[in-house]
Amino acid sequence: MKRKSTKSTAFAKLNAGLEDAIAYHRGARQLTVRDVELRPPAPMGAKEVVAVRSHLRVSQAAFARILNVSPRTVQAWETNARHPSDAALKLLTVAKNHPEALLG
Repeated sequence: MKRKSTKSTAFAKLNAGLEDAIAYHRGARQLTVRDVELRPPAPMGAKEVVAVRSHLRVSQAAFARILNVSPRTVQAWETNARHPSDAALKLLTVAKNHPEALLG
């Protein structure tokens, strides 16, 4: 079984994109626009952060490594000294709903 190289696949995607752009410029192609509504992540308090970490069965230090934050940040979240940023909330939500994505 012959496998396509990454370069040929990337070239094919670039080529297809350029062909689409040329077709659009000539009026032979219509572009579509979609509006996507993104809701901000739900806030998460200390108890929820602890619950997510406990569900993963990891220490604060390990949880910090998984989320790419400092252990002090995790400690601050878990004591309500600080609240997770929107970006951290997105990652915590992934950890809560799809832990295999972070542990895999």
